[in-house]
Amino acid sequence: MIRAVGGRALRFVLTLAATSVLVFAFMRVLPGDPAEVALGTGASEEALERTRAEFGLDRPLAVQYWDWISGIPLGDFGVSFVTGEDISPVVLDRLSVSLILVVSAMVVAVAVAVPLGSWAAVRHRRADGIAVSALSQVGVAVPNFLAGMLLVAAFALGLGWLPANSWMPPAYDPVQFLSHLVLPVAALAAVQAAVMTRYVRTSVLEIMGQDWMRTARAKGLSRFRALVRHGLRNAALPVLTVTGIQLTTLVVGAVVIEQVFVIPGIGSELIEAVAARDLLTVQSVVMLLAMATLTVNFVVDLLYLILDPRTAVRT
Repeated sequence: MIRAVGGRALRFVLTLAATSVLVFAFMRVLPGDPAEVALGTGASEEALERTRAEFGLDRPLAVQYWDWISGIPLGDFGVSFVTGEDISPVVLDRLSVSLILVVSAMVVAVAVAVPLGSWAAVRHRRADGIAVSALSQVGVAVPNFLAGMLLVAAFALGLGWLPANSWMPPAYDPVQFLSHLVLPVAALAAVQAAVMTRYVRTSVLEIMGQDWMRTARAKGLSRFRALVRHGLRNAALPVLTVTGIQLTTLVVGAVVIEQVFVIPGIGSELIEAVAARDLLTVQSVVMLLAMATLTVNFVVDLLYLILDPRTAVRT
């Protein structure tokens, strides 16, 4: 087990390092001079050289890379090429907003998908089980932005129960924070819950057809008790994989939802930085998103080892 964990940790670190090099190299081959972006196309060559030296763009690429990547673990993302200000407070603040949105949506999606998917599997020949399956299929076809617009039209514009957009930090007003959080989380979670419900249903149906589940039923356990006591742990393995994938896709979905609900998250910051050609901010945000994706995959690998230690022998 320890060897398996160490191998996965080493693979995670090497992948993270390779990703950082690729992100840095990609930003350096993009056309355009950050100094010209900061000063304008009419700036003199002396002013451009002075600005390049101020930004550290005249140093070797290896030094620039090390200065950037060594600051990320400390929360230091450098100075914006456009504004000349430290981008760390803005990036970290926007990241915290997106984390609240994504984590809340995933918790809601899992809380909805596991019982609904299990119910649809246990009662797959009954009308209610077929109805749950059909609704989940419809939910898979609905994009996040459309779900958000429909929720705004129904609960904000139509009923007036919830605010249509904007964001309230939880430290300022917890009640207003929750009211602003409901619709964007629901828009993100609805689609993810539909996708995960399908996978939970398929996984549970496969488990229920196993011989040892039939043996548990023959000993007098009901379908639900047999499933809870013996089946869910085995059904969790494929569902765990899907959950990891869906968590990373939530980040992409959050970019769209942040635009729909005017939420100042990391996705909005990325779009603003691209529009302003603030390459260092773009570089740091892309690296943070890549780190989040790789971290989720690493955690899923570790959870696999906990749920099924046999994977340590196979890999």
